[in-house]
This record gives sequence, structure tokens and C-alpha cells, in this order.
Amino acid sequence: MRAKPFAAVLFAAVSLIAVAGCAGNQGSQPQSGDTRFVAGDGRITMFEAADRKAAPAVGGETLDGGSVTLAAHKGKVVVLNFWASWCAPCRAEAPVLKDIAAKTKADGVEFLGVDFKDRKADALAFERNHAAGYPSIFDQPGKVALSFQGTVPPAAIPSTLIIDRQGRIAARALGAVKYNDLLEAVTKVGDEK
Repeated sequence: MRAKPFAAVLFAAVSLIAVAGCAGNQGSQPQSGDTRFVAGDGRITMFEAADRKAAPAVGGETLDGGSVTLAAHKGKVVVLNFWASWCAPCRAEAPVLKDIAAKTKADGVEFLGVDFKDRKADALAFERNHAAGYPSIFDQPGKVALSFQGTVPPAAIPSTLIIDRQGRIAARALGAVKYNDLLEAVTKVGDEK
């Protein structure tokens, strides 16, 4: 029965490809030197207040043609999510982000997306399909992501940062976030005085 070993090898190969996450094969993903993506497990790392670094001054044009800056949200907790339409874990975490954004908005929490290295038409389709309810900066060249180098590897997609009311990076997750973990972290940062 040679079919069983072949099936096992085929299953292992398909599983390995699925685990590769955002290094998928769609044409809109970054090419050549941009394909070294950092895998993450979605665990949230909290930073003590004394160890927090100020978030860089970022902003840009949103996918809907508006503009937004992180500084405009000072005094609020901001959840900053780096995503791309070609990223399977980004699609998987989109409902989590949407629900927590709606649930925490009344508590002064703002969500902001950063669409990384994407085609605009694909990003707009992603937004239509997921209806996040918050804006996303169109960061095709990856400049916003690069400004967080040292906190978030520029090729870690998806990644999520929680910015405290003083504009400092309070927490980070590399990889798709889990609902309860993100809600707990956002609540903890939001409860800080």
C-alpha cells in the first residue's frame, strides 16, 4: 500500500504551506526582497509604563481618500493593526478586530488599520467584505510599518499595537490576535490613569 505514505507526505506538504501564513502566492503580496515575513503566534506582550516608547508620528491617506494621523487620537487608547488583503491570518482576525472596535468605542478606544504593501483595489475589496468600521491608512510602500522598526519587525503581518493615552506603545502582538487576549489588553490599557 504505497498510497498511504504518499498521502501522508502530501498532507504534510499542504499543512506546511497553510502554516506559512502571509507568505501566500497572490500577486499582490510583496515581491523579491520583501518576502521575509516574521511569523507570530498572536500573543500580546504588555510593556510596563516606565518602559514604554513613544509611538512615532505617523499618518497618511486612508483607503477611502481621507487622511488620518496617530497624533489626532492623543488622549485615547489606539489599537493600530497592520494588515494586507493577501494575508490569510489578517482575514481570520478581521472579525475579532471589528467586534472589539465596536465594543470598546464608547470607552474612548479608537482603532486604526494600516494596509501594508497591497494593491488598492484588493484592499478596498477587503474593507468592503469585512466592514471594519474604522479607517485604514493605505501604506503601499511600507513607510508606516518601517517607522515602528524596533517595536514591530517591518515584515510582521498581521501585527497589532496598543497605544496608550499618552501616545506610548503599551502592547504588541505579532500574528493574528485572539479575541479574549486583545479585549483584556485593550481594557487594561484603557483602565490606566
